[in-house]
Amino acid sequence: MSSGDDTPVHGKKQILFCPLSSPNIGVGRIPPWTTVANVGGASVESPFVARRRNAKISQRGPFGRRARFREGGGGEMELYVWSWGFLFLYIGGMLVLGWLGSRRVASADDFATARRGYGPLMLALAFASTAASGATFLGLPGLTYTYGTSTLWIAFCYPVGVYIGIMICQRAIARFGNATGSRSIPEYLGERFDSEGLRLSAAIFSLMLLFYLASQLVSGLVMFEMMLGVPQHWALVMTTVVLLAYVTLGGAHADILTDGAQGLLMLALAVAIALIFFAGVGAGGFGELLENLRAQDTRLLDAFHPGDPITASVWAAITVTVAHIPLGLLPHIGNKLWALREERSRNRFLLLAFVFSFVLPAITLGGFTARAILGDELFAQAGAVNNALPALFIEIFPTWLAALLGVGVLAAIMSTADGLLISTSQVFANDIYRRSIAPRLHPDIDEAKLDRNVLVISRAVTALTVIGAAALGWATMGMNVVLLMWIGVGGFVAALMGPLVVGSIWLGVTRTGALAGFWTGAVTFVLIRGQILDGKWLAGTSLEAFGEWFAFYSTNPYSAATFGGLVSVIVTVVVSRFTEPLPAEHLARLKADVSEEPLVAESPVARAG
Repeated sequence: MSSGDDTPVHGKKQILFCPLSSPNIGVGRIPPWTTVANVGGASVESPFVARRRNAKISQRGPFGRRARFREGGGGEMELYVWSWGFLFLYIGGMLVLGWLGSRRVASADDFATARRGYGPLMLALAFASTAASGATFLGLPGLTYTYGTSTLWIAFCYPVGVYIGIMICQRAIARFGNATGSRSIPEYLGERFDSEGLRLSAAIFSLMLLFYLASQLVSGLVMFEMMLGVPQHWALVMTTVVLLAYVTLGGAHADILTDGAQGLLMLALAVAIALIFFAGVGAGGFGELLENLRAQDTRLLDAFHPGDPITASVWAAITVTVAHIPLGLLPHIGNKLWALREERSRNRFLLLAFVFSFVLPAITLGGFTARAILGDELFAQAGAVNNALPALFIEIFPTWLAALLGVGVLAAIMSTADGLLISTSQVFANDIYRRSIAPRLHPDIDEAKLDRNVLVISRAVTALTVIGAAALGWATMGMNVVLLMWIGVGGFVAALMGPLVVGSIWLGVTRTGALAGFWTGAVTFVLIRGQILDGKWLAGTSLEAFGEWFAFYSTNPYSAATFGGLVSVIVTVVVSRFTEPLPAEHLARLKADVSEEPLVAESPVARAG
């Protein structure tokens, strides 16, 4: 890996938008495992070698617990016993909440949205915990363990983007979605632009979120395997079964109730990790912790890490913010906007969600502490940096507390995965069957029977979805969970930037403009992220410098999503200027969503008839 002292290739602008040097590793990969480097004829230890650790592992931590584990000591069994105990309590609590949620499910709409069912505090906890996910609680500490301070841009810029998106779109989505009885974001888009094509496009493309769900199951696997001592395949099965059990019971009600409870656990854990970091627990104090990191690699304390496009410059931080603007509007998060009981509580909900969303990323600081205490040992195994946080717990805490904190991380994983399951089930049950197949196959079907059919399909698809995501998770276990998540999220985020975000603030977006913006944004992300559009094409031209810059950042999923989103916005606006506007009657209905009187929802079958 190139050093931070390398000769700049882009002059003084490098710190803002350009890396200090071209990377020789892939995005988000761990540094190369090298024992020595030959510099000027002398052998010099790599900053990532085991010998550069601050202390022997047997001498680290209050009890040298992890060393005893490897030597067959009793500490390992003690951890497993405590972890199993807390796990049973956790599962029992989630099943009880799932059962309580099931008692509120009287219709398919209840299963899908829990419409107007909860106050601002519970909903803000559920919203923030769902947006945070296992990627925040395992993936980000893993990236911080690898790259240091530069990953804090990711941790604390993403809530800014999410909050901006919610501020722009929340009122329009909540009121018009409630007025039309929308049960998913794809259905809302179809209603907003009176376009079945856009609804089906969004529904089908949202299946890419299976990568997002897979990343959560991989995160759960990490926790079950490390804290419970079960083999990987059984860890994946356990994660899948626990999730499936309570979600199929209560749908969106179970999702919100469990996410609210899990949100409290996650907030407590994030605060605890922040206190541990600033107190320098296990490292001899905060000053000693920083010196330890500096001794391992000075770049761990730099604002930007030039070796990877996700941490290289200010541009990387900007793209994190922009790419997350539509994230809070993805189907598994955006559908929670319809569960707010009273519209007058909207501002309180937004404030609480904003505060919670900024506290939760403090969990990233655990990656610093893990690197200081554990050294570079997690680089020895592919994907092991995802274990940074649980490995830290085992090293510095009494066994029972490490097990309890492990359950807190598991809560973060489940809080996102359950919402993803609900939203994915609605793609088939609601967006495809209820809105497209039912009106054509049996247009005169009784509304109650249609509702029962949708509910049955929702529960069946929920089971099939989690099985498919488990298989995908098994196939991608070696990846950092943040980057795995953005394989699925990036394209959808880019696609939504035009029709959903621009469409929330400008009624001039046309049906054709929205559809064109959706697909150009999605396709642009795929072309850039897959490096089909290659900046190297510009080599030897006057744009060669731009080509090098573009080629470097094209492997950054946030950057690819930002480029795709900008294309989506431009295409949406330009095409809308030159295509037929929505009918005056439909625009009048859209404008009515700002009135105090709610609109009356209409049956989709009745509308089709």
